[in-house]
Amino acid sequence: MQSYTIGQAARLLGVSPDTARRWADAGRMATHRDDSGRRLIDGRDLAAFSVELAKAGGAEEDTPYTSVRNAFPGIVTAIKLGDVAAQVEIQAGPHRLVSLLTREAVEELGLEVGMEATARVKSTNVHIDRA
Repeated sequence: MQSYTIGQAARLLGVSPDTARRWADAGRMATHRDDSGRRLIDGRDLAAFSVELAKAGGAEEDTPYTSVRNAFPGIVTAIKLGDVAAQVEIQAGPHRLVSLLTREAVEELGLEVGMEATARVKSTNVHIDRA
Protein backbone atom coordinates (compact mmCIF):
# COMPACT_ATOMS: atom_id res chain seq x y z
CA MET A 1 0.00 0.00 0.00
CA GLN A 2 1.29 3.42 -0.95
CA SER A 3 1.85 5.93 1.86
CA TYR A 4 2.13 9.71 1.65
CA THR A 5 4.12 12.29 3.58
CA ILE A 6 2.30 15.21 5.18
CA GLY A 7 3.47 17.46 2.30
CA GLN A 8 2.25 15.06 -0.38
CA ALA A 9 -1.08 14.63 1.40
CA ALA A 10 -1.46 18.41 1.66
CA ARG A 11 -0.90 18.83 -2.09
CA LEU A 12 -3.44 16.12 -2.91
CA LEU A 13 -5.99 17.62 -0.52
CA GLY A 14 -5.46 21.15 -1.83
CA VAL A 15 -4.35 22.58 1.52
CA SER A 16 -1.09 23.85 3.01
CA PRO A 17 1.32 21.44 4.71
CA ASP A 18 0.66 23.31 7.97
CA THR A 19 -3.07 22.59 7.69
CA ALA A 20 -2.43 18.90 6.98
CA ARG A 21 -0.01 18.77 9.94
CA ARG A 22 -2.63 20.34 12.23
CA TRP A 23 -5.23 17.81 11.06
CA ALA A 24 -2.79 14.97 11.77
CA ASP A 25 -1.91 16.43 15.19
CA ALA A 26 -5.62 16.70 16.02
CA GLY A 27 -6.20 13.07 15.00
CA ARG A 28 -8.35 13.89 11.97
CA MET A 29 -5.89 12.03 9.71
CA ALA A 30 -4.38 8.78 10.94
CA THR A 31 -0.58 8.75 10.60
CA HIS A 32 2.26 6.41 11.42
CA ARG A 33 6.04 6.83 11.48
CA ASP A 34 8.45 5.17 9.08
CA ASP A 35 11.90 3.89 10.06
CA SER A 36 13.41 7.36 9.69
CA GLY A 37 10.71 8.96 11.87
CA ARG A 38 8.71 10.69 9.10
CA ARG A 39 4.97 10.80 9.55
CA LEU A 40 3.12 8.97 6.79
CA ILE A 41 -0.53 8.53 5.87
CA ASP A 42 -1.70 5.27 4.28
CA GLY A 43 -3.22 5.77 0.83
CA ARG A 44 -6.56 4.19 1.73
CA ASP A 45 -6.85 6.38 4.84
CA LEU A 46 -6.00 9.49 2.80
CA ALA A 47 -8.56 8.53 0.13
CA ALA A 48 -11.29 8.15 2.76
CA PHE A 49 -10.31 11.41 4.45
CA SER A 50 -10.31 13.30 1.12
CA VAL A 51 -13.88 12.18 0.40
CA GLU A 52 -14.97 13.13 3.94
CA LEU A 53 -13.27 16.52 3.63
CA ALA A 54 -14.89 17.26 0.27
CA LYS A 55 -18.34 16.37 1.60
CA ALA A 56 -17.80 18.70 4.56
CA GLY A 57 -16.62 21.48 2.24
CA GLY A 58 -13.46 21.92 4.33
CA ALA A 59 -10.82 22.18 1.61
CA GLU A 60 -9.18 25.51 0.88
CA GLU A 61 -9.97 27.13 -2.49
CA ASP A 62 -6.39 28.41 -3.07
CA THR A 63 -5.60 26.36 -6.16
CA PRO A 64 -6.85 28.08 -9.31
CA TYR A 65 -8.36 25.80 -11.96
CA THR A 66 -9.18 28.16 -14.78
CA SER A 67 -8.85 26.28 -18.07
CA VAL A 68 -10.68 23.30 -19.49
CA ARG A 69 -7.26 21.76 -20.21
CA ASN A 70 -6.41 21.31 -16.56
CA ALA A 71 -4.51 18.66 -14.70
CA PHE A 72 -6.11 17.69 -11.39
CA PRO A 73 -3.59 15.79 -9.25
CA GLY A 74 -5.41 13.81 -6.60
CA ILE A 75 -5.98 10.46 -5.03
CA VAL A 76 -8.03 7.54 -6.35
CA THR A 77 -11.03 7.12 -4.06
CA ALA A 78 -13.06 4.49 -5.90
CA ILE A 79 -12.78 2.04 -8.79
CA LYS A 80 -15.71 0.09 -10.23
CA LEU A 81 -14.67 -2.61 -12.68
CA GLY A 82 -17.04 -4.12 -15.20
CA ASP A 83 -16.33 -6.81 -17.76
CA VAL A 84 -15.16 -4.27 -20.35
CA ALA A 85 -15.48 -0.79 -18.85
CA ALA A 86 -14.38 0.78 -15.58
CA GLN A 87 -15.22 3.87 -13.57
CA VAL A 88 -12.42 5.65 -11.70
CA GLU A 89 -13.10 8.37 -9.14
CA ILE A 90 -10.41 10.87 -8.12
CA GLN A 91 -10.63 13.42 -5.32
CA ALA A 92 -8.42 16.40 -6.24
CA GLY A 93 -8.70 18.83 -3.35
CA PRO A 94 -12.34 19.97 -3.38
CA HIS A 95 -12.90 18.52 -6.85
CA ARG A 96 -14.36 15.04 -7.43
CA LEU A 97 -13.70 13.72 -10.93
CA VAL A 98 -15.11 10.54 -12.41
CA SER A 99 -13.77 8.99 -15.59
CA LEU A 100 -15.09 6.09 -17.62
CA LEU A 101 -12.35 4.08 -19.30
CA THR A 102 -11.65 0.51 -20.28
CA ARG A 103 -10.97 -2.14 -17.67
CA GLU A 104 -7.77 -2.90 -19.58
CA ALA A 105 -6.55 0.69 -19.11
CA VAL A 106 -7.17 0.52 -15.35
CA GLU A 107 -5.28 -2.75 -15.13
CA GLU A 108 -2.37 -1.50 -17.29
CA LEU A 109 -2.02 1.60 -15.13
CA GLY A 110 -2.22 -0.54 -11.99
CA LEU A 111 -4.75 1.84 -10.48
CA GLU A 112 -6.04 1.13 -7.00
CA VAL A 113 -7.78 3.06 -4.24
CA GLY A 114 -5.34 5.22 -2.30
CA MET A 115 -2.97 5.71 -5.23
CA GLU A 116 -1.94 9.12 -6.49
CA ALA A 117 -3.19 9.90 -9.98
CA THR A 118 -3.88 12.90 -12.18
CA ALA A 119 -7.11 13.53 -14.04
CA ARG A 120 -6.50 15.59 -17.18
CA VAL A 121 -9.51 17.39 -18.58
CA LYS A 122 -9.82 18.64 -22.15
CA SER A 123 -13.26 19.65 -23.29
CA THR A 124 -15.53 16.78 -22.27
CA ASN A 125 -12.78 14.15 -22.02
CA VAL A 126 -11.06 13.10 -18.80
CA HIS A 127 -7.79 11.17 -19.02
CA ILE A 128 -6.17 9.44 -16.04
CA ASP A 129 -2.38 9.42 -15.62
CA ARG A 130 -0.73 7.31 -12.98
CA ALA A 131 1.56 9.50 -10.85
